[in-house]
Amino acid sequence: MTEPAAPSKGTRPEGAATESEASRKVREMFTRIAPRYDLLNHLLSFQLDRLWRARTARILGPILARPDANVLDLCCGTGDLAFALARGAKARILGVDFSHTMLVRAKAKAVSLAGSENARLIPFLEADALRLPFAGGSFDLVTTAFGFRNLANYEAGLREIHRVLKPGATIAILEFTEPPPGAWGNFYRWYFCSVLPRIGGWISGEGTAYKYLPNSVARFFRPKELAALLSQTGYRNVQVRVWTLGTLALHTGIRGD
Repeated sequence: MTEPAAPSKGTRPEGAATESEASRKVREMFTRIAPRYDLLNHLLSFQLDRLWRARTARILGPILARPDANVLDLCCGTGDLAFALARGAKARILGVDFSHTMLVRAKAKAVSLAGSENARLIPFLEADALRLPFAGGSFDLVTTAFGFRNLANYEAGLREIHRVLKPGATIAILEFTEPPPGAWGNFYRWYFCSVLPRIGGWISGEGTAYKYLPNSVARFFRPKELAALLSQTGYRNVQVRVWTLGTLALHTGIRGD
């Protein structure tokens, strides 16, 4: 008798045994924390999340400067990376997320920014990252910041991104990662696992969500592992940039033909 295949690696919130349960729990979690999501992102990262997104946009600048480029910001949440990418860009940018309540806030911010900065209104669409409603070869760049880790199946997510990218187009994944052992790594884990969940839970009223964050990072790929999976799923010229003392990584790659 053939042994059943091991489950694909993906996020597994507490109580989720299958990919569909994981997706449902992640969507429900982000629905609950949406009202305080931006505040807590900025507070708990000491405003560094703004710097990380701006740095990512600078690295991707040559693509963003092209008026013919189509850019998809996947798992966009309330839109902060999409807005960072759009600052001074000529490319067309679209944000996608499967959490309706997060997108409500993204759309409101887009209207406000378009009015105050004389910028183009960024469209946002509700869709699942594992089943995107786009034809193959639609985008010149697909980005995701702090959302890829929440997919129920990482390999399937990379293959779906590969499908919607044009040959020779770019993927960029910005994600938390575990720092190496040592004094700094120990301090970071203490803050991330003990302090952050308490503050996040107190302000948001959703302690479970902010316990999920460090747990999901701990079981996520290390930078070399994610780079290897990118290579295995059809991306070439994979580059890894590790920032902020090993707590954050930006992976980029090019869709092979």
